[in-house]
Amino acid sequence: MFFGAGPWRDLFTQSCFKVYSLSHRSQRPEHRTHKELSFERDVDVNLFETTIRILGGLLSTYHLTKDPLFLDKAVYLGSRLMPAFRTPSKIPFSDVNLGKGTAHPPRWTADSTLAEVTSVQLEFRELSRLTQDPQYQVRLSRFVMLHLKCGRKHDGLVPMFINTNSGQFSHKGAFTLGARADSYYEYLLKQWIQGGKVEDDLLEDYLQAIEGVRKHLVRQTGPSRLTFVGELSHNRFNAKMDHLVCFLPGTLALGAHHGLTGAHMDLALQLMETCHQMYAQMETGLSPEIAHFSLQTSSSSDVHNLLRPETVESLFYLFRFTQEPKYRDWGWDILQISSSDRSRVEDTRPSTTCVTP
Repeated sequence: MFFGAGPWRDLFTQSCFKVYSLSHRSQRPEHRTHKELSFERDVDVNLFETTIRILGGLLSTYHLTKDPLFLDKAVYLGSRLMPAFRTPSKIPFSDVNLGKGTAHPPRWTADSTLAEVTSVQLEFRELSRLTQDPQYQVRLSRFVMLHLKCGRKHDGLVPMFINTNSGQFSHKGAFTLGARADSYYEYLLKQWIQGGKVEDDLLEDYLQAIEGVRKHLVRQTGPSRLTFVGELSHNRFNAKMDHLVCFLPGTLALGAHHGLTGAHMDLALQLMETCHQMYAQMETGLSPEIAHFSLQTSSSSDVHNLLRPETVESLFYLFRFTQEPKYRDWGWDILQISSSDRSRVEDTRPSTTCVTP
């Protein structure tokens, strides 16, 4: 589920269609788009989802079209998301009301999740670069990353939650590259690349984290010798791997492509094989949301598929960097299955209920 139900889903859908259609069917779309596309609705939106999808989409469209209309809208939206950072620690709240200019944590916890507060930097850094206005980058990079730098880590691994009042990690002792933590590790590398490879702190944190992953989370199964990334809970290993973790082979390959150690590429190739097998060994050809390796039996709640993009993105990187046709073929297989009637729900393809018929 990207944006949930109700007004935010409608806002997202309407925004996408309006921006696209107005920019293509009108000789001067800027007048109609400025009038019709508004981010002033009295609706709570998720900072992370809004940033990576809508703000990121506007910035990408600006780069593709060079039309300042899209940059103007990106600045407008970015400014309306700033109330999320009005916390004692400057660690952002998860939700923002675009119309009221207020923000709050999610209803189920007072904390923010690690992945959400550390995966909005790319868009806001780019917004600062394009506008020459440092406020967006300063609020996100300086304060958020400083707290993480000073926080207590476990060989580069960090807990899944951070308190917006104190800026301290909470729920300590649990470490995963899956839900609520995954993109923190991914964005360390991508921020380093985006910034011209001069921000040594980002690279240091990334390299330390990958070593922590190798030391504490990487294991191999029995006869099949599949390499996977599990989880750690208070020093107890759990042989459970979320599909979300399939971002890692692509990230490791991207780092190796930019000059990091070849050992990262070796691990990327091994993990890519595992992510492929998570699809290939299912009767439907679709991966479960969660895979358990050897040590545990599966749960019926794990066998759904949300058509997540992590494996496909990693396959894209691996094909580009190795030119091995199998990675393109594997991606094509996933596309074919994902486009089938099995994944169709009312003319959309949001998920599949069960991957083991």
